[in-house]
This record gives sequence, structure tokens and C-alpha cells, in this order.
Amino acid sequence: MACRDSDDSNGFSDRFGLAGEVEILVFDKDGKLKKRIVLKNLITNVGYAQVAGLINGVVTTPFKYVAVGDGSSSSPGSCTSPSASDTALGHEVSRVLATTGRTTTSVTNDTATWSATFNFTASYSLCEAGIFDASSGGNMLSRVTYAVVNVASGDSMVINWKVQAKTG
Repeated sequence: MACRDSDDSNGFSDRFGLAGEVEILVFDKDGKLKKRIVLKNLITNVGYAQVAGLINGVVTTPFKYVAVGDGSSSSPGSCTSPSASDTALGHEVSRVLATTGRTTTSVTNDTATWSATFNFTASYSLCEAGIFDASSGGNMLSRVTYAVVNVASGDSMVINWKVQAKTG
């Protein structure tokens, strides 16, 4: 076991963080790309707590679901900015089981990945997305908001999400 100075004067650092990026692809009913959005995401306080529990086995439920929302049932398309204290989307309209994996960003397998496809059968004014550990309710790892994307019946959305474990 290595000892490290807490003042970081020896070049070592005990700091650990999570950083994520989200790619949102929106397709029309014919499969033509309508919009591509790339954003940095926010890790929630609950998300950090759950990750800490996953490290030592106190928590055993992984984050496997991605959800999208329209911000507000009374005012669709009105999303509040993400906050570390968020525990849910403003108004969720769909949640799917994502294809999950890991990839390499800086060191081998340091980045968790999710890919989720939403096939819409109604129209929505979407403006938020999140990663969850349950098919409904559950804990939210991350949330992102974006300018309103209007989807219609027959449209689809693919969300590719990455969260890297890194120092600093």
C-alpha cells in the first residue's frame, strides 16, 4: 500500500472525479438525421453517493437506464438547468434499458458507456435526459438539459453517454 501526502507536493493526487459527455442524435421517421447535440453532463450528489457504494459493494445496482423528459407536464419544453441536488427529471416521458459497456479514454476501461434508442409514438418537446439505476424511480447518476428538440410519432432518438473516472 502506498502512502501519499495530502498536500500533493510530491506530485501524487488522491483526487478522483467523474466527467461525462452526451451525444444526442435525432432521426426522422425515414431515418434521416435531423439534429446532433453534444454536451457535457452533470453528475448528481446521489450519483456520487451511489458510485461510492458500488466501489465497495454496499450498493449493487448498476446504472443501466436512460430516460428523456420534457421538463414539465404543465409546460412541456421548459427544463430547469441541471443541479447537483437533482434526483429525477423534471417530467420524464420515456425510459429504456441501455446497452452498456466500457471504453478507454485515458487508461484502459476508464469510461462507462450507455447507448439508448427511443422510438416515439407521440409528439414531445424534449429538453432533458438522465441515467438511472432502475426501470422506474431509482437513483439518478447524471442529468443533462438541452435546447428543445421536437419529436413526432415515428421519430427516434439515440443517446450515447460516456462517464469517465479520472483524477483531478
